[in-house]
Amino acid sequence: MLKKILILLLLFSISNNVIKAQTTELEDDLKKQSKDSLDGWKTGGVFSLNITQVSLTNWAGGGQNSISVNGIMSLFANLKKGNSTWDNSLDLGYGIVKQGSDNVRKTDDKIDFMSKYGQKATKHWYYAGLVNFKSQFAAGYNYPDDSTEISNFLAPAYVLSAIGMDFKPNDNFTLFLAPLTMKTTIVNVQTLANAGAYGVEKAEYDNLGNILKKGKNIRSEYGGYLRGIFKKDIMENINFQTKLELFSNYAEEPTHIDVNWEVLIAMKVNKYISATISTQLIYDHDVDIAVDSNNDGIVDRVGPRTQFKEVLGIGLNYKF
Repeated sequence: MLKKILILLLLFSISNNVIKAQTTELEDDLKKQSKDSLDGWKTGGVFSLNITQVSLTNWAGGGQNSISVNGIMSLFANLKKGNSTWDNSLDLGYGIVKQGSDNVRKTDDKIDFMSKYGQKATKHWYYAGLVNFKSQFAAGYNYPDDSTEISNFLAPAYVLSAIGMDFKPNDNFTLFLAPLTMKTTIVNVQTLANAGAYGVEKAEYDNLGNILKKGKNIRSEYGGYLRGIFKKDIMENINFQTKLELFSNYAEEPTHIDVNWEVLIAMKVNKYISATISTQLIYDHDVDIAVDSNNDGIVDRVGPRTQFKEVLGIGLNYKF
């Protein structure tokens, strides 16, 4: 009898160890699968093209023939591998309008590329470095003056490089804080550089108006930088994105903080039809804005101003 009991205990012990081993292997497989499912590339984007055309013939109510085209594209490609992350984004926008007999005018123009690398420090914090480039595609004018160029590709362009900490509690929110930041302003149009546009050092002239020293094309600033991004599907078929950027120059008037705040709301009607609302608010103390308060074509004053842009579009959309 005692012999049978010992044999049963031995068999129970062996079977228990086998079950434990199988359970451990299963847990390891599940952990590995879970880790693998989080690692790798995550890509996507939004493309929207809106076209508006108005044609009037003997229209008693008045008005002008017009056609406008506006397109935006927002792409991202993010890589997570182990304790490292690499986030990349590209935002492009361009719009034109032709109204009546006027020439084609630009209504929107944007290039914004960002690349950020992070190495995990704690559960939600990363040591991170960021590079950002902003500019526009084509020449811009202060209408109705369509002969004096006030911007162009690389005039201005902003290149920002920063080292700091990145807070990423989830896929919807990220907050990047950088105490070490270099912001470079490029003005590649010499007439604008000579005028000291966008904060670069302007040209020096003699009494006859001859240039003694050309304006500088590059200006570098050193300071602190904050970049916060929140994006989420707030309702079915409605996506909300917002981005806030703040920069303070340590050496020159640090209380005059550069602000860039963008909001994009994309509403999907069906697979290909959608509506988008985008806004952008900018304040840069180094950028002077000409103001014609009574619309007589004469600039009354020049100085830094809060800039605001709003674009509403309904048209073709593709999300991937």
